[in-house]
Amino acid sequence: MATLVKTPSGTWKAVIRKSGFPTATKTFRTKRDAEDWSRRTEDEMVRGVYIQRAPAERLTVADALKRYLAEVSPTKRPTSAASDARHAKPLVKHLGKYSLAALTPEIIAKYRDERLAGLDRKDAKGKPDPKPRSPNTVRLDLALLGHMFNTAMKEWGIGLTYNPVQSIRRPSPPPGRERRLTHEEEQRLLAAVDAHTNPMLGWIVRIALETGMRSSEITTLRRGQVDLKRRIVRLLETKNTTPRTVPLSNTAVEVFRQALANPVRPIDTDLVFFGEPGLDGQRRPYNFNKVWLNTKESVGLKDLRFHDLRHEAVSRFVEGGLSDQQVAAISGHKSMQMLRRYTHLRAEDLVDELDAISRRRAGKQQNEKEPS
Repeated sequence: MATLVKTPSGTWKAVIRKSGFPTATKTFRTKRDAEDWSRRTEDEMVRGVYIQRAPAERLTVADALKRYLAEVSPTKRPTSAASDARHAKPLVKHLGKYSLAALTPEIIAKYRDERLAGLDRKDAKGKPDPKPRSPNTVRLDLALLGHMFNTAMKEWGIGLTYNPVQSIRRPSPPPGRERRLTHEEEQRLLAAVDAHTNPMLGWIVRIALETGMRSSEITTLRRGQVDLKRRIVRLLETKNTTPRTVPLSNTAVEVFRQALANPVRPIDTDLVFFGEPGLDGQRRPYNFNKVWLNTKESVGLKDLRFHDLRHEAVSRFVEGGLSDQQVAAISGHKSMQMLRRYTHLRAEDLVDELDAISRRRAGKQQNEKEPS
């Protein structure tokens, strides 16, 4: 049975002590509110569905995200941890003052729509400058918020009946890019990267086209991961966290042979593609983003992204007749569904086969009509 006590300030304090449950306490402005809360809480205890909501009512989204970034993000890869920090900023700015218990699907849906519309964007002078935002950016915002709620419920002992992020519609991912390189574009691009003063730029571009490896997978390679004798590269850290072994074409083997024999390689690094030492004296992977942008624009390929080289490589694997399983083993696509964007290539390859079938059928029918 609940105990109701009137405080010196005139409010009513409800206290519930029940065997097998922690003491539940809450203060209300009126006695009736205290009685209503007490009845609901005792009923939940009897039915076995009681959740202690006080922590969720005290913990704000800002504080929860701060704890998440301090405890959970460091267990992820550095790139993922940095992504968490970026996507936490708009969440704290727009939703930070809400308690976890007060954050409803309606509030989150409004945040989603305003972020997609870019209503929070401002120009250089600080004036409102609404511009649509990428759906993928908002999807990552919501993914972080949703995982934070799951962590709070499962590991922090925060009493919530459900995760409000799971109740809203996520923005649809943008359609996959279909940017392909023409032969003439490829020749222009390769000539431009080969002309650069640092040969590592040309080597990286060629490896991307030959292997379909991601930018981060190429630049973080160490010499011990490249086996020219067996013609393979062992990738230990990938985007989907699953290690894989990438076979090398003759062209890729020759490029890696040149890269490993780089005469200017310093003795203080094992990286295949190395940068200059930082302020801390540590060498990190070669950061070619700026020179890549300048080089591709100089040959009229401004719309080309480095990731398009991976798409080009995978498309060539499919066109070459490799099975979906073989392509996935090389590219690292985690599911067959992710390879669906390449299925149209197989359909186009079947056109000639269908035409051949039609010609054979027509020839057979013609032979049947001719008198013996």
